[in-house]
Amino acid sequence: MFRRNIMKWQDRRGSSNVRTTSGGGKMIGGGIGGIIIAGILWLVFGVNPMTALQTGQVITGGGNTSTQPATSDERDTRFVKVVLADTEEVWHQIFNEAGSTYKEPSLILFNGQVTSACGSASAATGPFYCPGDQTVYLDTSFFVEMRQSLGITGDEQGSGDSENQGKAGDFAQAYVISHEVGHHVQTLLGITQQVNEASRQVTRAQANKLSVMQELQADCFAGVWAQRNQERVQFLEAGDIDEAINAAGQIGDDRLARAGGGAVVPDNFTHGTSQQRVQWFTRGLESGNVQACDTFSGAL
Repeated sequence: MFRRNIMKWQDRRGSSNVRTTSGGGKMIGGGIGGIIIAGILWLVFGVNPMTALQTGQVITGGGNTSTQPATSDERDTRFVKVVLADTEEVWHQIFNEAGSTYKEPSLILFNGQVTSACGSASAATGPFYCPGDQTVYLDTSFFVEMRQSLGITGDEQGSGDSENQGKAGDFAQAYVISHEVGHHVQTLLGITQQVNEASRQVTRAQANKLSVMQELQADCFAGVWAQRNQERVQFLEAGDIDEAINAAGQIGDDRLARAGGGAVVPDNFTHGTSQQRVQWFTRGLESGNVQACDTFSGAL
């Protein structure tokens, strides 16, 4: 029997920036389980408008988010609120240290389908951040898909609780949220805008390389958050770090291509290899320093 150590999150404040919505209607492309895994998960952990456009998302440059109330799993909603609040605390601190002000993002928990300033999306898209409305979008059914489709359980590390059965471990879920918030930080710092502008002036392969750099930096920012939040509230239990590193390794472009039965073509990568994702998350975690997350190395 696995030891059930649990990431500590229950007794902290939840963010007021989380809303639940229900898009209703037919899901775009059907459920995640009904589509080839490589085609879906290519977008996981940080869809930006450029990547979404390349993969058939409708980029509108505007649009209103549905505001109909949705029935959400109470435990997932509480968890997401606490993790988002933790990111707010840490990034406020980091921005203040740099003499700047952190603007908090919104987070939308949706059910099935949602419309954002970056277009329409469904649960099949996976979590994403939209710079147009500075909002993270998440269908919490993805926590189940992390376990069922990617094998990210957390069991081996001993994390989880009775309410979280059948889903990825808590810290793996927190990694998802903190990665998307990392994209928000990139928007506030002007990095997203620079990547989008540079991508319009280069070939598809070169634009993909810029996307990889952007995604790896968001992984590094997630590591910075984890380290700084551990200093702040000591929220990690034994095995939690291994859980997040395992999650990062499971969603590399090379691994997903092989899992989908396709060829591993580096020019098509948009998020980085498993090794790169683990490397940059670990770098942020070990340093706790945003300056250690320069994945671009003068490319912009």
